[in-house]
Amino acid sequence: MKTSNLLAGLGGAIVLTVLNESLKNLDNKMPRIDLIGEQALQKTSAFLGAEITNKNTLYKSTLAGDLLSNAAYFSLIAGKRKDLWKRAASSGFLAGLGAISLPSKMGLNDKPVTKSLTTKSLTVGYYMAGAFATAAILSLMEKK
Repeated sequence: MKTSNLLAGLGGAIVLTVLNESLKNLDNKMPRIDLIGEQALQKTSAFLGAEITNKNTLYKSTLAGDLLSNAAYFSLIAGKRKDLWKRAASSGFLAGLGAISLPSKMGLNDKPVTKSLTTKSLTVGYYMAGAFATAAILSLMEKK
């Protein structure tokens, strides 16, 4: 995989993370994607026989994991220029749908991203924003 794809994916992941982190306490309907990540990390750690008891460690570890996994996912948007924006739209939409439908199937509490139609819509929107940011970065890199 090309470094430019990974950098563009990281840019998209940063947009997604900044949206979640800056808006999460604005209103009780705002998505809390971070809480889903924390639950997943705690569940995985417990399965492996470890326990994360420090809230700051849990927060920072989850943030790093979210950035890395979303960067890897968004980097897959790269490809032929003519289909870039279609791939970004479908990738962002599918990631958002996954974010609201998969947690409950994984034994996690999905309420942080499903508590209202507004919450669900914003969750999908955040992932679409990250995907579109990735496509924009790829387009800019291609022009150089």
